Amino acid sequence: MKKRLPRIRVLDVLIAVIGLGLVLLSVSLVYSDSKGRLMVHVSGVEDEWLQPLDRPAVIEVPGPLGITIVRIEHNSVHIEESPCPNQTCVAAGDISAANLWIACLPNNVFVNIEGAGDPLEALDASTF
Repeated sequence: MKKRLPRIRVLDVLIAVIGLGLVLLSVSLVYSDSKGRLMVHVSGVEDEWLQPLDRPAVIEVPGPLGITIVRIEHNSVHIEESPCPNQTCVAAGDISAANLWIACLPNNVFVNIEGAGDPLEALDASTF
């Protein structure tokens, strides 16, 4: 006695095609090389701020020593003023690429850029 294989129906093929399409869509979304919008993440003692890098803003961050002023303009961010004694954070200058950061340790303020970016874009002379 021979066993018969089940017949493939139109609905079976439709379900398989839809399933394969969903898998391909998921893979393309996860592994796509599209660059997202860069966001500035500022954290202080009491609050956190998330601001797009391409939108100008001035953020006043309170800390234990006083107010630190973070300025976002021209697709870059820098610490403009800080009450810390050594002013290293102010001297750090502008950052404009993903995964770069500036910190004002005495005033507990941390500024970094989040988002997908070109990893080679963040290389500079201090990296080597």
